[in-house]
This record gives sequence, structure tokens and C-alpha cells, in this order.
Amino acid sequence: MTTPFSTVSITDAIPLVLDSALNTQVMAIGDVLRERGWTASSAESCTGGGIAFAFTSVAGSSDWFNQSWVTYSNKAKTQELSVKIETLETHGAVSQQTVTEMALGVQKRCEANVVITVSGIAGPGGGSDNKPVGTVWFGFICGDDAFQVKQVFSGNRDEVRGQAVAFAINYVLKMLSAS
Repeated sequence: MTTPFSTVSITDAIPLVLDSALNTQVMAIGDVLRERGWTASSAESCTGGGIAFAFTSVAGSSDWFNQSWVTYSNKAKTQELSVKIETLETHGAVSQQTVTEMALGVQKRCEANVVITVSGIAGPGGGSDNKPVGTVWFGFICGDDAFQVKQVFSGNRDEVRGQAVAFAINYVLKMLSAS
């Protein structure tokens, strides 16, 4: 009987490590949230939990990071976050409307003060003229304020995803600094 899994030792595997610049930003986010007694939560599609990974890479993040959803499919977005089917059919998963509804769904589910949502096209396929590969929509809630931001990143799948995670973390830090 053969197995599809490798039997090669994992002793040489490289562990997941957060970039030092992002680590510093996440620590700053944690300091502000802890000081305010706030929590953060996220819902991610194309980043597949990268934001949650970044947040939980910092010791003590359980003081301020509440929870996260990876709602990769449209079904998950509707079931877990109450994104309307009509929104997905009319605007698509990668849209301002979808990340807005995702953010409201997260906030309703866990009452976080800071919410980060992301939905995009990391590639290599799936793009169109209107939404090329690299298109990513972000939804943010910070206290009583809500923001939606569209970015178009370049590079391969991993680069787009990495840039999306870095952008989201940087944007949260800017929001907290401004409020």
C-alpha cells in the first residue's frame, strides 16, 4: 500500500515566522487595544487566516485578539457572517459590499471593537477585466467608524496574499492612531 504523503523528516522544515516589521506593528496594535480595553477579530478569504496568524504570533495577543473566521467560500460567508446571497450574486465575493457585510457579521457575532475583513483574487486564475488578479477588498471597523478599501497588488499568489496581510495590519495601526 502506498501513501500520498511524504515520509521525509520534517526536522529541516522552516517554521512559520512573522516578519520583524509586521511583528512590531502587531505589537503596537496590541498595546493600543490593551490600553483601551478593546478586542479585535477578523474574517478572511484570500489571506486564509494570515491576519489571525500575524496577530497570534505575538505573545499576549489573547488579551486583545478575540477570534477569526476563514470564510473562503461564498457559502461560508453567508452561513457564518450573514453576507446576503443577493450581495454575492450582484457584486461578487470580491467587492466593497461583501467586505462591509462580512465586517458587520463579525461585529455582530463577537462585538469586537476592531474588525478586519478581506476578500480578494490572489491568483493565478480567477481574475477579470473589472477585477484582475491581485484585486483585494478590505473592510474595517474601528470603534464607531467603518472603512472599505480596495487595493490591487502585483506578484504571484503568495506575494499578493502577503501584501494583503501587511496592508491590513498597517491600516489597522493607522486607524487606531487616528482615533
